[in-house]
Amino acid sequence: MKRMLINATQQEELRVALVDGQKLFDLDIETPSREQKKSNIYKGRITRVEPGLEAAFVDYGAERHGFLPFKEINRSNFDPQADSNRPNIREAIREGQDIVIQVEKEERGNKGAALTTFISLAGRYLVLM
Repeated sequence: MKRMLINATQQEELRVALVDGQKLFDLDIETPSREQKKSNIYKGRITRVEPGLEAAFVDYGAERHGFLPFKEINRSNFDPQADSNRPNIREAIREGQDIVIQVEKEERGNKGAALTTFISLAGRYLVLM
């Protein structure tokens, strides 16, 4: 059975955990001093394409650039001249390209946020994808 556990015993921190039985699926920790960016949607600019990682780095206004894996890039963002069957990341996108992204995972440590171009808006009775 899936459950949401909320710990708000300390005023400076709110913890929310999603668990299924004894397995932890997600843990979010919110502090008033740090704004949460998860699920936010931004317009960013691709600053670096890394073929070895099959990913791109995107400047979307945060401290660190976000990490955008190739599998998280919607085909509508691909360059029209790219091979339509199986383009590589260098053919599909380019540095300096503007792109709309959504934050999937927060920045942590020295790593930037994990990003996606598959935007989803979740409401109480509807999920728009």
